[in-house]
Amino acid sequence: MRALRRWVAHLINFATAWRGDGRLQDEMREHLIQQTEENIPVGMPPAEARRQAVLKFGHVETIRESYDAEERLPSIEGLLHDVRYAARVLLNSRGFTVVASMSLALAIGANTTIFSVAKQLLYERLAVPHAANLRLLTWTGSRDHAPSPGFSYPVYEQLRAHTQVLGDLLAFHATAVNAAVGDDAQRVLAHEVSGNYYSVLGVEPQLGRPIAPTDDTAASQAVAVISDEFWEREFGRSPTVLGRWMRLNDVPVMIVGVNPKTFTGAASTLPSQTPAVTVALAKATIVTPSSDGRNWLADPTTRAVSILGRARAGVNDSTAQAVLDTQFSTIVRVAVPVRAGEDIPRLVLRDGSRGLFGQRHIFATPMSVLMIFLGLVLLLACANIANLMLARGARRQREMSVRLALGASRARIFRQMLVESLLLAAIGGASGLAIGYVGRTAIPRLTENAWELATFPVHFDWQVFAFTAAVTIFTGVLFGLAPALAATRAEVTDGLKEGGRTATGQRKGVVGKAVVGFQIALSTLLVIGAGLFIRSLAGLNAVDPGFRTDHLLLAQIVLPQNRYPAGANVAFHQRMEQAIAAIPGVASVSPAEVPYLSGELLDTNFLPEGEANDPNRHQTEAYNAVGMHFFETLGIPIVAGRAFGVEDTATSPKVGIINQSLAKARFPNQNPIGRRFSVSVYGGYGDVLTSRSIEIIGVCGDTLYADLSGQPPPQFFIPYVQQTQIRRLTYQIRTGVRPEAIVPALRRVMHTTDPELPLVNVRTQREQIDSDLQDERLFVTLTSVFGMLALVLASVGIYGVMAYSVARRTNEIGIRLALGAIPRQVLAMVLREASWLSAVGVASGVGASFLFSRLAKSMLFGIAPYDPATLWGAALLLLTVALAASWIPARRAAKVQPIEALRRD
Repeated sequence: MRALRRWVAHLINFATAWRGDGRLQDEMREHLIQQTEENIPVGMPPAEARRQAVLKFGHVETIRESYDAEERLPSIEGLLHDVRYAARVLLNSRGFTVVASMSLALAIGANTTIFSVAKQLLYERLAVPHAANLRLLTWTGSRDHAPSPGFSYPVYEQLRAHTQVLGDLLAFHATAVNAAVGDDAQRVLAHEVSGNYYSVLGVEPQLGRPIAPTDDTAASQAVAVISDEFWEREFGRSPTVLGRWMRLNDVPVMIVGVNPKTFTGAASTLPSQTPAVTVALAKATIVTPSSDGRNWLADPTTRAVSILGRARAGVNDSTAQAVLDTQFSTIVRVAVPVRAGEDIPRLVLRDGSRGLFGQRHIFATPMSVLMIFLGLVLLLACANIANLMLARGARRQREMSVRLALGASRARIFRQMLVESLLLAAIGGASGLAIGYVGRTAIPRLTENAWELATFPVHFDWQVFAFTAAVTIFTGVLFGLAPALAATRAEVTDGLKEGGRTATGQRKGVVGKAVVGFQIALSTLLVIGAGLFIRSLAGLNAVDPGFRTDHLLLAQIVLPQNRYPAGANVAFHQRMEQAIAAIPGVASVSPAEVPYLSGELLDTNFLPEGEANDPNRHQTEAYNAVGMHFFETLGIPIVAGRAFGVEDTATSPKVGIINQSLAKARFPNQNPIGRRFSVSVYGGYGDVLTSRSIEIIGVCGDTLYADLSGQPPPQFFIPYVQQTQIRRLTYQIRTGVRPEAIVPALRRVMHTTDPELPLVNVRTQREQIDSDLQDERLFVTLTSVFGMLALVLASVGIYGVMAYSVARRTNEIGIRLALGAIPRQVLAMVLREASWLSAVGVASGVGASFLFSRLAKSMLFGIAPYDPATLWGAALLLLTVALAASWIPARRAAKVQPIEALRRD
């Protein structure tokens, strides 16, 4: 209690400090007057009596500090005093304050921006109540080593009926549909969900009602809940949208609700992945029917739905997974015939708070690289400011010596200098927070094309503020520690001498050089990283994809199953192909199931006739269903046999064309023309659904498929007219004019052929390639900027430390010149010192790059992470910049006049 009463008294005294200061001043004044009056009767003149009274009384500031320590909260009072003093010091050095705070603001702002984006992409949870309780069900088997979130609907129903270790399970299927409101048709993302979807997630629509269990039956009316964005775009946010009708793949659906604006569905937290339309799973067989006529919803082998559940209180995840795994194995063993030699799939329970786990896998590496780069830039900025503060500290040695002579402790000096650094960091941190707030919209715009994202909101919440505050404090301590320690080593006697050279100044030279060496090492690391990405992008741009990319326009059409059943779909595409070919400016046209360099790849089981099928070897090859003029349109040569022709129809024998890589891999030292192979389509857990025999009629040149990286995969081609299940085709149109010029005519042809079908993904092949390279371009842009900033910071640091070194050694240089040294020797001496300093920093940076390159290895193409040309180029660039930055101080040293230098000393 005594300690508490004392603390309360201190707090009261602190709050009424202005009254205590007045009382203290009056008491000290009365004491001096009394002592002066006592000195006069002993024969002292009044002035001498006053002087002796002051000497006897002692130092006023020391007495004031002792009083404060006794009567008030010493830590708060002293801290406020240090802050006020630090503010005056920074205001008196406006140039230094502006340069240092802006450097920090840029570095902290960039880190804040990237952190806020990374938090949104990697750690943001679904906008549902208690998202942390969601669990995602996945499975892994002998073939699918990576966990898969796909289950068949019958398996979901069995799991839901028997599980007791999780709360209710929901299921959903993400797909794309043609949505038509009036005459406006477009391709949108849709979720087909179980009837308990909204109740399990705990989400209520902002308007209307959700999908209910009564909607999830075959006999119920087809209803839909639309997204907030779709509501605004198509209906102008009209409240009369409820009860309106729209068509999904030509199926009439009534709108019964509008999802909350923040709800992005159960699959992802990204707004770009928000389903525009949500319908009941029971309607999936009519909205998105299987192209082969099967009821995929009832098929136990079709892994089409994802399953989420709520954790049950009192049941941990390991127990829940063990029980679910046993149930899942039993269900699969009964529902799906497992092939010989194949293991029963195992169920794996995962965190479902962020939806499906693919999003984190996609963005984890690039965001990690960006954070590392920006962390290095922040360290560079700290090193530069530390150097500037060390230089200022050397000029303030006399001030520190005076303060020590007047009774200040070295701990108080250390605290004062550290407060200055923290105040400077606070200014930079506040400015950086503002920069980060503005910049939070820039990164999403940059990543819109690079990572195929629509611009997404980045929230500035308490976590972002906490991150910025932590970085600010960390940087303040980091760059302020060395100057604060240097200030405590001030020597009172030497520091008070005019022009005195102190050991502290000499130590500052050593510390400053160490800091600059660290800067050069970090700069080398950043330049190497930028160089690797630049060379990787250059390699990708130089890749020959194996086909002509100029004057090539792409446009996609997806046919609804309801209106275009088997046979009618092929007939439509043939009519469309002929209509496009008749457009003026079109040289040739050919549809393809998958366009090249789109990031997508189709593959299937490939077995040459006469080879035994190994059940333990699942050999797949890439394939594509294409039109008759595909090879002519893309400029792919036929090196053997023939291309597809008019004789290859839906009723003629099945034919195919293989590329050279497939011919070498599966028909080595043989003529593949006339050989046959079978194509098997496997179901979800290993069963064979269909198998057919195809004759090889030609061999074509190799081409890249999904992207520009890697080698051309072995692949084969089949005519799309022999595919009864074909729905989606991308038309590849070779033009004799600018591809963009025929787009209006192309849309008119589409509207004339079927006005209710949308023409989607219209772009040139060059735009497709540019989109494929956006990821690399983004990193080249960012890392190049970071590298240039690093070079500037390093050059400023080198210039500063060499200029200080020359100024400190002016008398030494003067003596050398007086003893016969020539200016050229002095110039060489300074440059040699800079060269050694730079060489050590560059060598350290090159060594550190070996660790960084491992992280970036997966993001490089056609170049080793330890590329000698990049390492040597970065080293030479840094050495050149270092020597250039040292040239002015070296020239200044060579021009020192010996007489002036010796007179100054």
